[in-house]
Amino acid sequence: MAPKGSQRVVKKIVAENRKARFNYEIMDTYEAGLVLTGTEVKALREGRANIAESYASDEGDEIWLINSHLPEYLQANRFNHEPRRRRKLLLSKREIGRMRVGINREGMTLVPLKIYFNERGRAKLELALAKGKKLHDKRETAKERDWNRQKSRILKNSG
Repeated sequence: MAPKGSQRVVKKIVAENRKARFNYEIMDTYEAGLVLTGTEVKALREGRANIAESYASDEGDEIWLINSHLPEYLQANRFNHEPRRRRKLLLSKREIGRMRVGINREGMTLVPLKIYFNERGRAKLELALAKGKKLHDKRETAKERDWNRQKSRILKNSG
């Protein structure tokens, strides 16, 4: 058995918002817990979730995940959950305060990046405070990505 310090931390990513990094400039990221029902956790463990069109909203002293899709768990029959219900996010008051400043003063958006299970088996959401990119910024990102891809090909073929 390996010593405790040498164990690798493995996150099982369930859902990822791949377009978020293309459409938004990420300023700050936070890890938030999710308030879920039992059938929602089971559906997540099956790897069936979609957060591509979801966003987070500041309402009162709480942050809510809106429009995320967790499909119904098939074996749950009548005790199932609603697939697109609003889900409360668990954050500290200090983190909520920082997010509120970013949203209200600087016009930023709360964008979910990915849902995963941490090393303790808890469902977590990586949430980003982000600014929307303009069209020319998106083009610049695409050019940079293509150049890096070309550069790696050239280095691989020459070396």
